[in-house]
Amino acid sequence: MKIALGQINTTVGDLAGNVDHMASTAREAAAKGADLLVFPELSITGYPPRDLVEKPTFVERSEQQVACLASATAGLPLRIICGYVGRAPSSAGKRATNSAAILQKGDVVFRQTKMLLPTYDVFDEARYFMPAEHQKLWVSGDTRVALTICEDAWNDKQFWERQLYRRDPVDELIAAGGQVLISINASPYHMGKRALRRKIFTTAARHHGVPLVYVNQVGGNDSLIFDGTSFAVNREGQVIASAASFQEDLVFVDLATNQGDQHQNLADECEAAYEALVLGTRDYIRKCGFRGVLLGLSGGIDSSLTAVIAADAVGVENVVGVGMPGPFSSAGSVEDARSLAANLGIRFELASIKPVYEEYLKTLDPLFADAPRDVTEENLQARLRGVTLMALSNKWGAMVLTTGNKSELAVGYCTLYGDMCGGLAVISDVPKTLVYLLARVANKRHPGAIPEAVFEKAPSAELRPNQKDTDSLPPYDVLDPILGLYVEEDASPRQISEQLGVPLELVKQIINQVDRNEYKRQQAAPGLKVTSKAFGIGRRFPIAQKYTE
Repeated sequence: MKIALGQINTTVGDLAGNVDHMASTAREAAAKGADLLVFPELSITGYPPRDLVEKPTFVERSEQQVACLASATAGLPLRIICGYVGRAPSSAGKRATNSAAILQKGDVVFRQTKMLLPTYDVFDEARYFMPAEHQKLWVSGDTRVALTICEDAWNDKQFWERQLYRRDPVDELIAAGGQVLISINASPYHMGKRALRRKIFTTAARHHGVPLVYVNQVGGNDSLIFDGTSFAVNREGQVIASAASFQEDLVFVDLATNQGDQHQNLADECEAAYEALVLGTRDYIRKCGFRGVLLGLSGGIDSSLTAVIAADAVGVENVVGVGMPGPFSSAGSVEDARSLAANLGIRFELASIKPVYEEYLKTLDPLFADAPRDVTEENLQARLRGVTLMALSNKWGAMVLTTGNKSELAVGYCTLYGDMCGGLAVISDVPKTLVYLLARVANKRHPGAIPEAVFEKAPSAELRPNQKDTDSLPPYDVLDPILGLYVEEDASPRQISEQLGVPLELVKQIINQVDRNEYKRQQAAPGLKVTSKAFGIGRRFPIAQKYTE
């Protein structure tokens, strides 16, 4: 059986467009001799469709588009596996299913429904779908195929110390006589996830003694980035075919000969994270209907990295950097911002906020009376920059990209309606220490784009004389490990203190800042997820609450 792995980028809700893309891919696969073409999970609808599934018309159209794909490919000499939202067979419970269909000569010849519905981190499938009570094998000629949908193949007791579910669909299908395992997926990226997947599935292939085909979605959908990185392994767990990461790909594998295409992945995880951010930014902007973007260029490392990512995502001709010096901005910062724009080849505009800031103070000082200058005046500068960017966004029809990093967002070192203004928070899941590493990746791809002075200067918001981030925060190489253990691993203050060898009081102070600033994060622009736990849909804490560590 010659199998084609159809690693495609779908748009949520564009059912007809997705089907057209799948039909075109099917024609290419057939022309190259494929017997079977496998598409990712929910490839008809795009993943995740979220509350669109609650619309009865959405489910109906999903079913109709399965029939449209079958009709469009009826004359091709291959079978097709696709994912779709189906109607639940029972009158009780949820009305929809997460299902797969196998198409042949214009007909649906087999259907399978997902049994294990993930409801953790960014997943909320039990909210929408009715799980399968049982699954069956698809018999193709002399081959009995175990077809699973994403989570169904992630509950291997050989791999996890504690299983999430009592049932293991793969175990059950192999025990029933399955000879080949095919897993269709919409598995989001985070750093380290690609290696974890391969380890899980190569372990499963060896344990069950069957070849395995894993097909994953690629592309960005809102905050989630799907890396693709589809692959096939033989019964010994050796990778015999692999698709590229972060781009569409069509890969062929022959399970009879154990031969397949081997397309290069990004081995370095920083390179992969950078490429993930480019893909996520490109798809978010284009799928939301924008072409151009603008961002504030401060001359700092965060805005510099964001600018290079944006240029790679949508092209230098579609990016505008805006320098907005204030009363405490250094000449060096303005020059660094201007140099970055020139090196990168993006348009640069200068719009000083100083005159407007002084007028605001004249208006507000009588109301402030004799109150001393404090963070109020600092936030006012940030908010004037936000107003400037949003005005340009309205006038030019371009999306504003925010430039804050995960470390700042975690502890609230950012200003609501100021530097948090925008449509997409590109690096909001990138800790500050990782920002520097990704900026080196950016400069490797665009030699010298980010001036060396930007790497060397001490981070500063420049909202008061001689301000440094370390006036308010510990050094980032101290802060980031604390945040990583607390946010991503739910470690307690004492565990963090002991593991990192830092004072317990400092850990408690940082954790209190994280907890106190939940209200800010829930008003932030959507961000792109690249770590195992990002702020946003995968981390759901109440704002008004009294629990404290």
